[in-house]
Amino acid sequence: MASSVCTRREFLRAVSFGAAAAPLCGCLQASKLAAQSGPSTKPNIVLIMADDMGFSDIGCYGGEIHTPHLDRLADDGLRFTQFYNGARCCPTRASLLTGLYAHQAGIGHMVGDRGYPAYQGYLNDRCVTIAEALKPAGYRTLMSGKWHVGEEKPHWPTERGFDRYFGLISGAANFFDPSKTKAKGVRRKMALDDQPYTPPKEGFYMTNAFSDHAVEFLDECGQEPFFLYLPYTAPHWPLHAWPEDIARYKGKYRKGWDRLREERHERMVKMGIINSKWKMTPRDKATWPWSEEKDKDLLDLKMAIYAAQIESMDRGIGRVIEKIEAMGRRDNTLVMFLADNGGCAEGGPVGFDRRKNGLPPGGVDSYMSYGLSWANASNTPFRRYKHWVHEGGIATPFIASWPAVIKKGGALTDEVGHIIDVMATCLDAAGATYPKTHKDRTVTPVEGKSLVPIFRTGSREGHDALFWEHEGHRAVRQGKWKLVSVHGKAWELYNLETDRTELNDLAGAHPEKVATLEVLYHDWAKRCGVQPWPIKKPKG
Repeated sequence: MASSVCTRREFLRAVSFGAAAAPLCGCLQASKLAAQSGPSTKPNIVLIMADDMGFSDIGCYGGEIHTPHLDRLADDGLRFTQFYNGARCCPTRASLLTGLYAHQAGIGHMVGDRGYPAYQGYLNDRCVTIAEALKPAGYRTLMSGKWHVGEEKPHWPTERGFDRYFGLISGAANFFDPSKTKAKGVRRKMALDDQPYTPPKEGFYMTNAFSDHAVEFLDECGQEPFFLYLPYTAPHWPLHAWPEDIARYKGKYRKGWDRLREERHERMVKMGIINSKWKMTPRDKATWPWSEEKDKDLLDLKMAIYAAQIESMDRGIGRVIEKIEAMGRRDNTLVMFLADNGGCAEGGPVGFDRRKNGLPPGGVDSYMSYGLSWANASNTPFRRYKHWVHEGGIATPFIASWPAVIKKGGALTDEVGHIIDVMATCLDAAGATYPKTHKDRTVTPVEGKSLVPIFRTGSREGHDALFWEHEGHRAVRQGKWKLVSVHGKAWELYNLETDRTELNDLAGAHPEKVATLEVLYHDWAKRCGVQPWPIKKPKG
């Protein structure tokens, strides 16, 4: 399935960065081009992330949700079919921003301090963010969205390399009024640059606000290249959307989760997103057939709101892309899109209702999730969800669009990628250097590898192995083999070439492969400071 993105001849004929043509041998690395061309011709970089969105939700990955702007990015660019995140919001954000595994950056779990360096709950001083690494290369660094890798100062975005910031310092929040939190005693912090921000009581919707400020920050850019990080909270619970957006989907999900999974699976096979020889996972045992669901209207409404949240995000992404086009800078702008984890099963089969006030989902005074049954459809065709490190928890859509470089629009690649690769990709594209020290501190060497060779030639030398750990759920992937376990359970072994839906456990048939991969995992875990789950704070 791997596709060549551009040939050498196409590259030489079509790409010009304002520098005189020089003899080239093969497709040049972006870093060499940037160095030859000077600051004004360095590529701009936009990194966009959805929150709690499944593998099959958006249109260009087989979903029925209306996402024309993401679909256009896919049509103009490249879709990865085997890209991975970190299974949960905080660890993914830590890895994405630093190019390290989350434990190495200090966020092995969430934002609480659990007493160990790998679990301190904020980005440590042994890592750098993409913003901190790009600033010395002349980049304007902008962020609008959810931070969630350091709740207190001095760990806010503007203290980690961003020139401008607007957004949510904390985790999940009420989209209309962040002061109305999920439970008593919970606070949700927002900020504008380095100051606390209180949104207006009327007319505020978080997804729109993130998009608005992203466009505003771009308006302030001069001729210097920019890096924009745009992590949305959509479609994370609570289920909140404007009534007119919900209305477009209401009734469309009365077909139920069983039919929805079948339809998505069929489209994904036709599109080449998944292999037809991978059997779709059975309906999760924790739920039931749609025909037995007693409150179909409520469940249809929940999924309609979830879809509306994604469409609203897509509309905002369209505004950002249109702004870059109006600036005359789209051709040399690398846009990347992904999700921070798989669909969220929190709340059980039909989701939770934190308010229990009799109000339907969707409005400011409701606080609900869509539940495991719909998350099972969001993650079609994979097993499990956010938190777990089976494919349903860690497989993400990943779209890369860079018109000046990715010439074969609409292509798919089955090259394996991981969020640790994003830092290296940004630096390679920008011609920037990963620092050995920062603020007189030695920086942990980057773990990721650049994706730019895939953008240019369709392939690269991949990782020897990739690793995951979250709440005791563990995995290592090496080539076609994946060793994975649920916390407290035995290792499972899968051949992802023939069985990426993880239905045929080969651990008993290949004990030698289990042993080999287990050694790799334990060596990695020791190197990165992974602790047994649940974490027990050290005494004294």
